[in-house]
Amino acid sequence: MDRNAFVARFGGVFEHSPWIAERAFDASGTPSPLTAQAVHAALAAEFRAASDEERLGVLRAHPDLAGKLAVAGQLTEDSRAEQKGAGLDRLTETEFARFTDLNTRYQSKFGFPFIIAVKGLDKDDILAAFERRIHNSRLTEFDTAAHEVEKIARLRLEAMGW
Repeated sequence: MDRNAFVARFGGVFEHSPWIAERAFDASGTPSPLTAQAVHAALAAEFRAASDEERLGVLRAHPDLAGKLAVAGQLTEDSRAEQKGAGLDRLTETEFARFTDLNTRYQSKFGFPFIIAVKGLDKDDILAAFERRIHNSRLTEFDTAAHEVEKIARLRLEAMGW
């Protein structure tokens, strides 16, 4: 697989951050064997090696859960499917208001959106994690969000059938 094909295929695995796939390919070419685990390892290595500012950019590329982009139908296909799978497209007015409040408070405190790999979780699980994590320090939450981003990337690769 050449660089253009690799980036086209895996450039969206980390939300709006094709530079991660570009760097992964430039560092070692196409992983062999071409498996979800090998591709994830290559992509995650580049994400971890990035500067804090670049990693923050990846965190900020993620949408709020049940936020404005979801309401406007402007999520990436992956994000839309992930949020729908967790039931975030079927919130009551009260639940939506709670998510909106938490999103606002979290973004204000940390400077990036709340990120959690929602696969296998429902809205109550997500709200409970939100409530717990909003009390973390910025450093702890930055590390937690980065870990969740890597988990989301792995799940997306697995969903691709790799």
